[in-house]
Amino acid sequence: MAWLLLIASGFCEAAWAIALKYSEGFSRLLPSIATVVAMAASMGLFGLAVKTLPIGTAYVIWTGIGAAATTAFGFYLFDEPPTALRIGSIVLILVGIAGLRLSL
Repeated sequence: MAWLLLIASGFCEAAWAIALKYSEGFSRLLPSIATVVAMAASMGLFGLAVKTLPIGTAYVIWTGIGAAATTAFGFYLFDEPPTALRIGSIVLILVGIAGLRLSL
């Protein structure tokens, strides 16, 4: 169950980052509210997950999921260039996450 909470918290991290972009510096109300709600959900779920998971491993996986998902959404939503180096870097993050998960 802790792993599912951790994965969900990672996606909530990506959600707040995307909502933050749409908030235009907290100048738009609904995206600003979405940012705060997603931040709270991300931290809350992460806090529940680390009750049983090692903090170092959980933190790297949490931020890795958030970074990879945010980058992927950036490609799709904001027309950021999906260069080979960027995609390769995301793959390396995901391989690192898998390695940490398998090491436990």
